[in-house]
Amino acid sequence: MSDVKFTYIQLDGAERTVSVDEGLTLMEAALFNGVDGIQGLCGGICSCATCHVSLDPEMYAKLGAPNEGEAEMIDALDNHVPTSRLGCQVHIDALLNGARVRVLGVDA
Repeated sequence: MSDVKFTYIQLDGAERTVSVDEGLTLMEAALFNGVDGIQGLCGGICSCATCHVSLDPEMYAKLGAPNEGEAEMIDALDNHVPTSRLGCQVHIDALLNGARVRVLGVDA
């Protein structure tokens, strides 16, 4: 496995670039690197949406749309956008190298 480097844009607009091993999720990487706005209260089982992020449209298309359960959680959020994902459901691989991930937090 190799490191993947990408940037979180936190709720206050501050950027935090991280380098993490493939296989982690966006939620885990955020928690391990002190990214503000990601809580992961459910531990990554797609039941709380406290790891809500958005991706740029090109990255969203590369990673694919959320599954039905994730989509339902996202739809319940007041601040969801067309490229919303739950960080616990996005596994990090080389596709994310150089990506910019906007933290949206929970505003339901």
